[in-house]
Amino acid sequence: MPAHWDADQYLRYADLRNRPFADLLARVPDLPPRPTVLDLGCGPGNSTAALRRRWPDARLLGLDTSPELLAQARGADGEPTAEYREQDVTAYDPAPERPDLIASNAALHWMDTDTADHLELLPRWAAALRPGGVIAFQLPGNFAAPSHTLLAELRRTPRWRDRLATARPDASCHAPDRYARTLLAAGCTADVWESTYTMVLPGSDPVLEWVKGSALRPVLDLLPEAEERAEFLAEYGALLREAYPAGGHGTLFPFRRVFAVAVKR
Repeated sequence: MPAHWDADQYLRYADLRNRPFADLLARVPDLPPRPTVLDLGCGPGNSTAALRRRWPDARLLGLDTSPELLAQARGADGEPTAEYREQDVTAYDPAPERPDLIASNAALHWMDTDTADHLELLPRWAAALRPGGVIAFQLPGNFAAPSHTLLAELRRTPRWRDRLATARPDASCHAPDRYARTLLAAGCTADVWESTYTMVLPGSDPVLEWVKGSALRPVLDLLPEAEERAEFLAEYGALLREAYPAGGHGTLFPFRRVFAVAVKR
């Protein structure tokens, strides 16, 4: 079951969430005039807007499964000049679009299913590109960090395991070399790297507020009662405060990301 997203919560730390995609696009080569650019898993349109700034004359198409995020993407805070479709990216064939660029920002890990791994999408995307076309993506690589391991452990405790048994399986990110090998085998070059952003988050319970916009969404969907949801958030928040103690200048939150830019040979 797809998560119900809160676009405002997701964009609460918009500048920090946008930086990895900006770093990714800095490594993408120039495209032909009036390129066709796909934003797969476009979310609230922050990535789509970045693509429009880089390629103002592009035909720009964004896909996502969340109507809440697509509504935000179509508004003034997203990129209203782009086309959008509410569609499952895992079932989408981009070949008819003949894209010059397939971009994906912090979305590939949401495309895992019970029977398929997001790595399997990359050969299909590569086959759809025009010669010289580009795949560019970045995704979180922090699934072994306390923010995620503590959440998984709490979900398995006697208090919560029955209520949260149907939550979406934990997401994952592969090692950079696996992405590189997959892209090379698909007939592309492979520029793959990783970075850890040591972010300074302000405010009270900032790591909890961060994950409310992303990793917590499938869990919160299973806790619709306000009292029960508040109880879970109080337990999880206490664990996060211990793992990420606040300092005089805010809370340090290391966040690893994996990046790839591939050009079809």
